[in-house]
Amino acid sequence: MSTYHIGIPGQPWGEAERAEWLALQRRQRSYKKEVLAAIERLASRFEVQQYGELTVGDERFPLMAIRNHWQEGLPVVLVTGGVHGYETSGVHGALQFVEQHGERYTGRVNWLVAPCVSPWAYERIHRWNANAIDPNRSFRENSPAEESAALMQLVAQLREHVLLHIDLHETTDTDESEFRPALAARDGKPYEPCGIPDGFYLVDDSESPQPDFQQAVIAAVEKVTHIAPADDKGEIIGSPVVARGVIAYPLTQLGLCAGMTAARYKTTTEVYPDSPRATPEQCNAAQVAAVCAAMDYALS
Repeated sequence: MSTYHIGIPGQPWGEAERAEWLALQRRQRSYKKEVLAAIERLASRFEVQQYGELTVGDERFPLMAIRNHWQEGLPVVLVTGGVHGYETSGVHGALQFVEQHGERYTGRVNWLVAPCVSPWAYERIHRWNANAIDPNRSFRENSPAEESAALMQLVAQLREHVLLHIDLHETTDTDESEFRPALAARDGKPYEPCGIPDGFYLVDDSESPQPDFQQAVIAAVEKVTHIAPADDKGEIIGSPVVARGVIAYPLTQLGLCAGMTAARYKTTTEVYPDSPRATPEQCNAAQVAAVCAAMDYALS
């Protein structure tokens, strides 16, 4: 059974356990200085909009998106980062894409980037929101996660028109040391380690797979950082490897961010920032390479 420091093994958390967990969370970095300031610098070149506000106690976090200058009739691309706030390169990779490559797609595609979906969790370097809910299992009707609900509302009118949605994530060593044990404890289940893959991988949609698209992204990212190998069971994080560097989930069924639209092309990136073979700069660059490759393939 779980030996996590909160709760009783085998019993799901109640309000007391959630409150105990929340009291332990500490602000470790600044959304305002690291994310909002970067978005503000981009406002002279692109359209910036606030699509909601996250309220946690007496804290207020504006939820921000960036888009290029839209033209009627062009396909729509959605890029999301920071659904899990602790996954740093998802946030800064999304911002770096806009800064370095956003103008390159003018007249070819209407893109919308939500770089930091979960700002409270970004500051706490955490996977969950303040209610101990995983936003990336909450992209569904009547979502329990305010962050997910706000993004779904932003995208609602575009949902059927999105050609590509790429959702930027990381798999970190803390998944195994903190977040998966916490999840097991929260849900009253035994914790079963499944290892951390060393390298980049993708999550395709098992309900509508696009293997050639996924491999085009893998090929581009491989120029920047290494691709995660399958383990001795032929798996990555407990899921069968369906192609080199690719696993597949039923994205919409699981309430995952990448499954929130009717896009033909969907993928979730997973960078491994704790690898001795990767730097933070490489991780950001890998996310950028993935976005550009995904867009180029979808538009080809």
